[in-house]
Amino acid sequence: MDFCYIEGINGASRDYCDKNNKQYPCGPGKGYYGRGPIQISWNYNYGAAGRSIGFNGLNNPKAVANDAVIAFKAAFWFWKNNVHSVMNQGFGATIRAINDMECNGGNSGAINARVGYYGDYCNQIGASTGGNLYCSGLESFIQEFAWI
Repeated sequence: MDFCYIEGINGASRDYCDKNNKQYPCGPGKGYYGRGPIQISWNYNYGAAGRSIGFNGLNNPKAVANDAVIAFKAAFWFWKNNVHSVMNQGFGATIRAINDMECNGGNSGAINARVGYYGDYCNQIGASTGGNLYCSGLESFIQEFAWI
């Protein structure tokens, strides 16, 4: 199986270093942009994931792109710690948990695409999409999908 993106598009050009986070300080010259199946980002996620699953996430964030075992362990770590608890709140809550920056007008095109893919997958397996599909209240003016 091939994944479309092992590293985020233009990720290296963005600064995902929270300089106020003293527990997981950014390493000089390190990029904490999205990598792996869930595209974890930010120094505090790399640091915490690394501590939890046994790799040096702050000094070697590229391991999430270069080592498949670390990539999937990091994705499962992120899911367990950030997403699993909101699954019962609908797909929109999972979008917010994974990439809050897209919500509240941050990137409505990406949100629409995610919801579209999710609806397509649900239709293919005969599952309901459930409610709360969007993370930013876009339901009121996005009615182009028949399954909403």
